[in-house]
Amino acid sequence: MKSSNKKWFLVLQGTLWSFSALAQNNSIVKAPIFPSKSIRIMVPFPAGGGTDFFARLLGQRLTELWGQPVIIDNRSGAGGVVGTEIAARAAPDGYTYLVTTAAGIVTNPLLISHLNYSMQDFSPVSLLVTTPLLLVVNSTVPIYTVKDLITAAKTKPNKINYATSGSGSANHLSMELLKSMASIDLVHIPYKGTGPAVVDLVSGQVEIMFNPLPPFLAHIKTGRLRPIAVAELNRSPLVPDIPTFAESGVAHYQYVLWYGIFSPAKTSNTIIAKMNDSIKIILSNPNAIAHLATEGAVPQPTSVSEFIRFINEDRERVRKVIQIAGIKKE
Repeated sequence: MKSSNKKWFLVLQGTLWSFSALAQNNSIVKAPIFPSKSIRIMVPFPAGGGTDFFARLLGQRLTELWGQPVIIDNRSGAGGVVGTEIAARAAPDGYTYLVTTAAGIVTNPLLISHLNYSMQDFSPVSLLVTTPLLLVVNSTVPIYTVKDLITAAKTKPNKINYATSGSGSANHLSMELLKSMASIDLVHIPYKGTGPAVVDLVSGQVEIMFNPLPPFLAHIKTGRLRPIAVAELNRSPLVPDIPTFAESGVAHYQYVLWYGIFSPAKTSNTIIAKMNDSIKIILSNPNAIAHLATEGAVPQPTSVSEFIRFINEDRERVRKVIQIAGIKKE
């Protein structure tokens, strides 16, 4: 090759390399930054319930923080199973999340044998909130403390009825745990939902019930229901005047009703970390904290590792209660 031709060849080759490098740099600059489109949050329960409330609050704040619309997709059915299965099969691209209760992730797999999903189908992102369970009695019943309840139950075994929103629900398992720890016998009256259970509690058809505060609040104010204790290790900031069970003589008693957020398994750790950081920002906002308090909820954002440990501890607690109570898988 002549020296002049060789010179031009090298110039041309250098130009091509420059264009190639520029094209690569442009592709890096133009790569979409997450999120670049709308986010979907699956809620496996109907609109208007507690899970839906927490998901919509989170969605609204994420929209403000990320600049992308967040769609709340309610897919109710079979006690949360239907929507959870759909979320488990979603693409792990960071654009679909599941907001659910302890029941969907912990209790259902322990009680339902034919589920088409398991914990392995999800990547935990963060605990969102806890809602303290309150034990109340109908005000006509002469029970004013946990000790009164234990004494009455031991004096007349299987004479005191307690209401729940159904077998395997949080208010059922929490009472079964109390029965075991206090060595008492009570009669379980399951209802199809919290509403009818509270109606019969207020009217005196049943004597006692565990549940989060909101459905009880108006009836406590009118004096129809009497709060006895809160099912947490420490007093709740929402009802600071109500003692814990430990203060009332049942040491170490605790039953946590919680809500968390999950992504499909194999979602990028980078995306999960971004969502986790955003949740901490959202749940530390004073307006969000006040808004959550109206639903009887306390914000409890965690790291991913803390959330995984929390879930494992809760699963073991629930498994023991189910075993003690003799609740069989469906």
